Amino acid sequence: MTEYFSLFWTDYTVRTITLGTAVLGALSGMLGSFAVLRKESLLGDAISHAALPGIAIAFLITGTKDMGILLLGAIVSGLTGAFLIRKIVTRTHLKTDTALGLILSVFFGFGMLLLTYIQKIPDSNQAGLDSYLFGQAATLVEDDVKLMSLITAISFFVLILFWKEFKILLFDPEYSHTIGIHTRFIDSLITFFIVIAIVIGLQTVGVVLMSALLLAPAAAARQWTNRLIGMVFLSGIFGAFSGVIGTAISATENNIPTGPVIVLIAGIFVLFSFLFSPRGFIVKQLNYYKNRKKLKRIKTLQLMYDIASTHENIEHPHSVKILNNFQGYSKRVLSALEDEGWITLQNGNWSLTPRGFNKITTYLSTEKNDTATN
Repeated sequence: MTEYFSLFWTDYTVRTITLGTAVLGALSGMLGSFAVLRKESLLGDAISHAALPGIAIAFLITGTKDMGILLLGAIVSGLTGAFLIRKIVTRTHLKTDTALGLILSVFFGFGMLLLTYIQKIPDSNQAGLDSYLFGQAATLVEDDVKLMSLITAISFFVLILFWKEFKILLFDPEYSHTIGIHTRFIDSLITFFIVIAIVIGLQTVGVVLMSALLLAPAAAARQWTNRLIGMVFLSGIFGAFSGVIGTAISATENNIPTGPVIVLIAGIFVLFSFLFSPRGFIVKQLNYYKNRKKLKRIKTLQLMYDIASTHENIEHPHSVKILNNFQGYSKRVLSALEDEGWITLQNGNWSLTPRGFNKITTYLSTEKNDTATN
């Protein structure tokens, strides 16, 4: 990291790539949240692949590799793919996943065909177009970063401006239609900005990996919060850090491509979130064992209460041996009950304490009320 920070302040290329990937990651993360919540995770994959023929056609028409022209072609092609996906779903009996897979494969196949044709043209200008498949972050310049920053700022402004409409459309589209929200316009607006985010990321991450950068930060953020604003914010943070850390690793190691490393870092964020978030696997397992242990204690205490309640004196001592046939009983549970102060042990006998009596009667009363309510 020391080497990277030194390069960041002294090397123009490293600084430009870092800023560019951070902005791209933040933008992709924020917009990816809407794709994930709309259950259109494959939309990013389909659009990124659909953008490839647009890049190739833009080059064939102009004969130049001007970034603005190529990205314009990618935007047109990506929007066309998104439009066709919507039409296939609404005008046919095919489901969304089928439409996404169809557009993805057809457009990507057409794009690869055009790239193969372009490579056979005796023109030196065509060199490097295949870098859009896997990305080449080293080609980023300051103007690209400015463009990314401008698009991010516009996207953020639109999110704030239409936040209520986006939120209602995501979680209750039928209600949004009944209260007069132009659902088709809002839906198209979300799709448009997702297309823009994907297209500007093609140069850095490439067609193949761009969908991962769009979805991974959102998938990670979803594990930490149930609120839309929290998810969008965390997605942007995870995406930005993925870009910075991926760039740092690529800049300080030899022959490591930046795009794939960024996606791998985003994947690590997802894995960490799946394991350690409040709803993650490890936390769920810990809660499971904790609840299981608590249930064993309560059930053992309940059995002791049933036994002790046959005597007028609830604190009458009973032999530990009478618990041996109880399935939930163990010496560890017995020791835990004593540590809680719910029972006392003396010379192989146990007896309920007033505290234990109050605990089990409260539990049984609550359980009875819950049963009556249900």
